[in-house]
Amino acid sequence: MIPFRHDHVGSFLRPANLTQAREQYRSGSITHDELRAVEDQEIIRIIEKQKENGVLAVTDGELRRSWWHFDFLGGLDGVELYEQIDGPKFHNMQTRKGGLRVDGKVDFSTHPFVEDFKFVQQHAGDTVAKQTIPSPNMLLYRLENGANTYYTDNEAFIQDTIAAYQKAIQAFYDAGCRYLQLDDTAWADLFSEAGHDKLRAKGMEPAQELKTMQRMINESLANKPADLVVTMHVCRGNYKSNYFSTGGYDYASEVIFGGLDVDGLFLEFDDERSGGFESLKHVNRKDLKIVLGLLTSKTGELEDKEQIKARIAEAATYVPLEQLCLSPQCGFSSTEEGNILTEDQQWRKLRYVKEIADEVWG
Repeated sequence: MIPFRHDHVGSFLRPANLTQAREQYRSGSITHDELRAVEDQEIIRIIEKQKENGVLAVTDGELRRSWWHFDFLGGLDGVELYEQIDGPKFHNMQTRKGGLRVDGKVDFSTHPFVEDFKFVQQHAGDTVAKQTIPSPNMLLYRLENGANTYYTDNEAFIQDTIAAYQKAIQAFYDAGCRYLQLDDTAWADLFSEAGHDKLRAKGMEPAQELKTMQRMINESLANKPADLVVTMHVCRGNYKSNYFSTGGYDYASEVIFGGLDVDGLFLEFDDERSGGFESLKHVNRKDLKIVLGLLTSKTGELEDKEQIKARIAEAATYVPLEQLCLSPQCGFSSTEEGNILTEDQQWRKLRYVKEIADEVWG
């Protein structure tokens, strides 16, 4: 049953030879086809490593991407990825340059990610192939002021983005995808007063943006095929083992847990930044899976098993145990820089997730 009792968010550390090949491509010393050949080789390897380590839904590890979100969004019609702008500001850290601008009508015609998914499915064998893409909210809420030069009417921008995502979801489905994950850090702006202040500085009112975020998800999924499972990963940022924001789910909890038409939610609960489980009381559907991100992907150290089991038991006082699953709280490499741990620690962490899940759910 998707999502699985032990699952993962999707991204993996970039191997050294791929990092080198990407640098060579940027400098012009190898062609795109040569870079692609290295990516293919490493994605096949990473798929096999996932299988070896008990993963039930394999991804390409996002090995073809530089950023978890910008690469997909920059491939939409009317959207451009460019580097002449400072990247997102993280806690005590400035990311490298990179951002988006909208200079035309947002739409979805073709996208390289669809062919990328077919490659994963080709090599997944009998294992489920999972596709991750940024949520439609990311296009609205990660544009800097002045980066939208095409739309003067925000409602038209919203409608076109929703329509583009409806087409994208259908395209992945037509390519064979049955497990799609929307990754979304926009919700995190609602989790703290600092986040609310940031929205207001852009002329946005948090209460209204909460409604808009809900609408973006639900209308994008309005026409999804019945046998396509769509989950959403709600994240507070992941860059070189650092984070973007803090705060519990409380302000947005009624919408996130009781008002979204997704099949599952991957949630960060790995430390005090994420708040407690009380917000789970708003889960109002027996078919909604809650994937508890109780183990961090930001370090390689293994958490205390009994503490993880105790936290699962605590969450089960709000949501029945049969609706719960377990995963790391985020991917291991949301950008190509990766988190600060080794590849061996990455696989050990996933084996540990499976070990705990097997002991809890059998």
